[in-house]
Amino acid sequence: MSTETPQIYLITPPVIALETFAPLVARVLDAQDIACLRLSLATRDEDVILRSADTVREIAHARDIPLVIADHVLMVERLGLDGVHLSDPAGRIRKLRDELGADAIIGAYCGQLRHDGMNAVEAGADYASFGPVGQTALGDGKLAERALFEWWSAMIEMPVVAEGALTRDLIADIAPVTDFFAIGDEIWNSADPVAALADLTAPLR
Repeated sequence: MSTETPQIYLITPPVIALETFAPLVARVLDAQDIACLRLSLATRDEDVILRSADTVREIAHARDIPLVIADHVLMVERLGLDGVHLSDPAGRIRKLRDELGADAIIGAYCGQLRHDGMNAVEAGADYASFGPVGQTALGDGKLAERALFEWWSAMIEMPVVAEGALTRDLIADIAPVTDFFAIGDEIWNSADPVAALADLTAPLR
């Protein structure tokens, strides 16, 4: 079981307008302690990704917050990022660890599968992420249940991340058995993301 309060792992929206998002994410990062930031863009436009990563990296690094990018492995070293979050890590982690080195953050999204998480541990990942935790219209309706986090926290030393459709009640329930909560759309879809994050994470204080 986790004996410390879980940390917040912030995920960017899939689509961002830099002129408005840059000051907004800076406000969010200043409002609470954020352990890590994930740049998770839906676009495959290289120019958009480069400009977004440059801007967000400066904001994050000015606050000593590591920035990882979702899936775009080749951007990590090119842009001076801190690592990568793999949404489909199967068979890729060991090779990436060799390429990126021991200091790079490599995270693995493992859905609801304990076995995939254990494979990620053995391959050298820094964390396993499970989700969605809450009900969402996306995906196949399967959830990462509390029991999975409970087992992981009792048996595995590698940090575990809970993400996907989080609510205050879910955070209160899972907090004793997870290391991080990855929060994204839960706050960006609100009129005031700073207030939304404070409300969502109230059970952690």
